[in-house]
Amino acid sequence: MMKILCIGALSVASLYYAQSFPASAIPENLKKNADAVIRKDFTIIQINKIDDIRYQFYTVTTVLNKDGDSDAQVYIPYEKGNSISDVKVNIYDESGKKIKSYSKSDFGDFANNNQGTFYSDNRVMALSYTPTQYPYTIEFSYQIGEENTVFLPDFVPFKATNISLEEAQMKIINKSGIELKTKTYPSKYNYTSVIESDNAGEKTYTYKNVPAIDDAFLLPQPVKILPKVSFALTKFNLEGKQGSLTNWSDFGSWYYNSILQPVSLSTPAIKAEVAGLNLQGTTEEKVKKLYQYMQTKTRYIFVALGIGGWQPMLPDEVQKKGYGDCKGLTNYMKTLLDEAGIPSYYSVINSGSSPVSFDKDFPKMGGNHVILMIPTEKGNIWLENTSQQIAFNHLSYSTTDRNVLSIRKNGIELIDTPVYTADQSKEKQSLKIKLNEDNSISGEGNFSYTGIQYDNNMVLAAMSPKEKNEAIKNLLDVLHFEKIEMKNFLNDKDNAIAKFDLDFKANNYSKNAGSSMIFRAVPIYSNTIYKTDENRELPFELRQSFEDEYEISFAIPKNYKIDELPDNVAINSEFGIYKLNFVKNGEELKVSRAIKINKGLYPKEKYNDYVNFRKKTINIDNSKILISKI
Repeated sequence: MMKILCIGALSVASLYYAQSFPASAIPENLKKNADAVIRKDFTIIQINKIDDIRYQFYTVTTVLNKDGDSDAQVYIPYEKGNSISDVKVNIYDESGKKIKSYSKSDFGDFANNNQGTFYSDNRVMALSYTPTQYPYTIEFSYQIGEENTVFLPDFVPFKATNISLEEAQMKIINKSGIELKTKTYPSKYNYTSVIESDNAGEKTYTYKNVPAIDDAFLLPQPVKILPKVSFALTKFNLEGKQGSLTNWSDFGSWYYNSILQPVSLSTPAIKAEVAGLNLQGTTEEKVKKLYQYMQTKTRYIFVALGIGGWQPMLPDEVQKKGYGDCKGLTNYMKTLLDEAGIPSYYSVINSGSSPVSFDKDFPKMGGNHVILMIPTEKGNIWLENTSQQIAFNHLSYSTTDRNVLSIRKNGIELIDTPVYTADQSKEKQSLKIKLNEDNSISGEGNFSYTGIQYDNNMVLAAMSPKEKNEAIKNLLDVLHFEKIEMKNFLNDKDNAIAKFDLDFKANNYSKNAGSSMIFRAVPIYSNTIYKTDENRELPFELRQSFEDEYEISFAIPKNYKIDELPDNVAINSEFGIYKLNFVKNGEELKVSRAIKINKGLYPKEKYNDYVNFRKKTINIDNSKILISKI
């Protein structure tokens, strides 16, 4: 069968390579919003046995401008033991004339490292090409064989914005005798659809003429817009470990016994560690003490060794070396809890800024991150084990509002991670502002952040005082700071609250109008530019709920009086609420401002309504107050 596949592949490749791909042949609708156009993307997958799979890849990509270079990178990810053959690369100019050819010997071979220092069996062959003109076209093909059959790729038109597709085809030839399960997920927005055919056991899937998705403001990730087809063999191999994927229960048992159990080994040193902490109190108190202890003695380093990069380091290695990746650190934390007699569950998750969950009805190997879940009578405790700074029982925006594969001895349980409400993701800002006659202001501020807004401020925790000052100056750049100093930064890791104080002076805050001064009601506000779009083609996503509460106290100069105040304002919208209130007390003016935003995936027809809501809030933030000399 292998000989038949290779002969067929060479014939197909020869047919493809005989074609010409002038840029002028690209349909106009595929050039719109596109930095690159995938002319052809053909994949043939032949499954020979449970531990023998062959891939043939053939792509032709025309790069229209410099921003499209990254969409046509030529590289082959692989692991030691994979067989790579028939590597060919041709470069064509705008007219379709060949200007350069490359073979396998022209590729460099590197550790597949995009996360800093780590240990890995993952490698990548890569070809460096510097274009001299645009547009240009890259034609690229290769074959690769491997023994791991658990990672069948999804079939999607493309994975990024500003790239379009002429034609893509995936053909799966299953000679293994193992059942191949497939599931098609249509586009919720009818963006395009897949054409399916099945001929004598050969399944073929095709996309044609798919326009680019423009990288518009508040756009959902392409995975939420485009269709896809998923594949999974009911029996598979991973580094010599064979298992079943007929349901989540079978897969979970295999995962537990083949991947986790062999490395779930405690040691006398780990037992002594836990005993030395003298744990007392409630389950939550014990877990917190263990977790914060683990944070102080470990750091994150990516490691992709052991059963295809999916098996954690031994707890003993993490304990001795003081580092690990999400798998190793989570496994080590789980072992500490085991020694304390506290059950916990290794949980695989899809980490990313836009939530992606596992399909409860279609079991498939997946996920890109691991966290830990501890059930208690008061609810689940969730531990992110890769950060030395993150608070106890707090998950960041990249792991909330989706499900996990919680690995159990007898299977997998799909469990939802928490969702932070607007009230739980709050910024509180208290400012005392002194207005000066030279149009400057002197101020003191107290700031606190919870939930998702806590995450946004975690980057400050590791900064020096000078770096903190520079970071906050850039963040609050609506003010023209003469000086600024952050003080008393606190990362409250018990309660997931970030706090700090500010002292500052800013120039040109007010403007003179004869013997009067005019200044805006809200000193620090969002200066995001919102633009309406009458031709919005896709929905928009508000990825997180949040709430801001500002209390601002203005002290006006002596010999001045408050002449004019804006009216109090309250706006209610399906996207959130906004309030601005004024209270005058002699020479002091108090301004209260609150905004709440509701997360959600909203239809394109409501986009301009949202933009107008946010424009209105910014305009009101800029409401003017008039004070005059007495």
